Amino acid sequence: MLQIIRINLKREIVPIIAFLLVLPVLISLGFWQLDRAEQKRELQAMYDTRMSDTPVSVGARLQAPEELQFYRVAVKGYYEPAYTIFLDNRVHEGQVGYFVITPLRIDGSQTRILVNRGWVPLGADRSTIPDAPTPKGLQYVVGVATVPHAKVFRLAPPPALTSQWQSVWQHMNMQRFAEAVSFEIQPVVVLLDPQSDAGGFVRQWKRLDTGIAVHQGYAFQWFSLAVALCAIFLFFTFGRSRERGNSGKDMTS
Repeated sequence: MLQIIRINLKREIVPIIAFLLVLPVLISLGFWQLDRAEQKRELQAMYDTRMSDTPVSVGARLQAPEELQFYRVAVKGYYEPAYTIFLDNRVHEGQVGYFVITPLRIDGSQTRILVNRGWVPLGADRSTIPDAPTPKGLQYVVGVATVPHAKVFRLAPPPALTSQWQSVWQHMNMQRFAEAVSFEIQPVVVLLDPQSDAGGFVRQWKRLDTGIAVHQGYAFQWFSLAVALCAIFLFFTFGRSRERGNSGKDMTS
């Protein structure tokens, strides 16, 4: 008799515990996706506000990332193609290629600033770096200053840089770049303006609020799963109560 009671209690308690554990997770994931969408919306609002301001002139003084992020900046200097980076796996209109990032030595100083000059298609194969000619002489660069996101998860650490410059990177890592060179760099990457003639390639920069609908869609899915879980739990809970009630009536009749 006691064993039967224990089995019945286990059947009752386990689903309740599972329900109480899973439901908050589903709801939290839904709100997390909504929060991600709101973050993108706020970033885009900040971007639009700062973009409307007069371009900020960048000089030799090293600045904090937040001083420059999303501002239109203007800087004069000389490209140094020996330290060009090709960011791999960048897709444009369904075709794989690279972003070309070249340091610009700011005129009258030894400080550099990185300039994303745009997208170029993949070469014949990955063993061949595509041709990305760099203009010589003094350049006037105008664009939007961005702070690359630090990648917190990697399957493996990036390969160590040797005396021979490694030009193909998977992600833009400002700290890694700073440790690999002997000069100082501003803590941002400038997205070269599409109208600029300072050695650019394909420059169709994405809006920061791109993907908000995706986050909202994921949030809807998580909340829908939470509602479905509640419906299933209530259905089986009341169903069992009804069965117990019917069993009691049968025993007394």
